[in-house]
Amino acid sequence: MLDLLLDPSFAASIPRFVTPILLAALGGALCERAGVFNIALEGFILTGAFAAVLGSYFTGSPWLGAMAAMLAGIGMGLVFAEFSLRRGGDSIVVSIAINILAAGLTTYLLRAIFDVIGAFTDPNIIGFRPVRLPVIESIPVIGPVFSGQSVLFYVALAAVPAIHIFLARHRLGLRIRAAGENPAALETGGVSPRRVQLWSLIGCGALCGLAGAQLSIANVNLFVENMSAGRGWIAVVAVLLTRGRPLPLFAIAIIFGAVDSFSFRVQGLGLAQQFTDMMPYVATLLVLIALSWWRKRQEA
Repeated sequence: MLDLLLDPSFAASIPRFVTPILLAALGGALCERAGVFNIALEGFILTGAFAAVLGSYFTGSPWLGAMAAMLAGIGMGLVFAEFSLRRGGDSIVVSIAINILAAGLTTYLLRAIFDVIGAFTDPNIIGFRPVRLPVIESIPVIGPVFSGQSVLFYVALAAVPAIHIFLARHRLGLRIRAAGENPAALETGGVSPRRVQLWSLIGCGALCGLAGAQLSIANVNLFVENMSAGRGWIAVVAVLLTRGRPLPLFAIAIIFGAVDSFSFRVQGLGLAQQFTDMMPYVATLLVLIALSWWRKRQEA
C-alpha cells in the first residue's frame, strides 16, 4: 500500500503543493516582521488565482497572468492598508472582511465575466509549462522534485534566501523589522512606521498573488470558486509558528505541502473526502503541539 502512495510521482507532486503555501507564508512573514497582524492571506491568494486566469485568458500569456495576479494581490494589500493602517480598523476584522470580500467578489466576477457557475476552464487559459532541468532530472529521487516544476516553484525557492538577506541587510528590510520590534525608534529616525508597514503589505500582496497564480495557471489551467481551499490559513499558521523567519518557515511549508499532497493520494484508497481534507489541519495542530513542547523545554 505504501508503495502505491509513496512512489516517485508523490515526490514530484510535493512542490506543487508547497509552492502556494510557501509564497503566501513568505508574504505573511513580511507583515509579521513589520508588526502587521494579517490573517487575510486566504483572500489575497483567492483574488490572485482569479486574476491570473483572467489575465492569461485575455492576453494568452501566463507571465501577464502572473503579473495580473500580483497586481490583484497588491490591490488587496492596499485595501487592508486603507482600513487597518490609515483608518485604524481592527486587523482581525479587516482580515476577515477581506477574506469574505475575496470569496464573494471572485464568485460574482466569474459569473459576470465568463457567465459560468462553480468553475471556469477554457483552452485560451495558457498556463506555465514545466521547466526541465536536463542534468538534474536524471538524478534519482532529487530529479522528479526539482525538475519539471512550474517556474513559480523556483521563484519561491529563490525568495526564501532573498527575503532572509533582505530582512537582515537591506535598509527597507531593517526598517520592516524595526517597525515590528521598536516603532518608536523608527519614528525617532524620521521614518514613518505606517509607511514601512504599507510596503510590507504591498510585498505580501504580490507574493500571495503569485501563490494564487500557482494554483490556477500552474497546477491546473482553470479557476474554481474558493480554490484557495484553506491554504492561506495554513500559511498564517506557518508564519505564526516561525515568527516570520524565512528559513524555518521554508521547513514548515514543506511539511504542510507534503501532507497536503499525501491527503490527495490517500483518496484513492477509498477514504472519505472529509477525512482527507482535514489531514493538513491535523498536521498543523501536531506541529503546533510539537513546537510548543519544544519551546517549553528550552525555557525550562
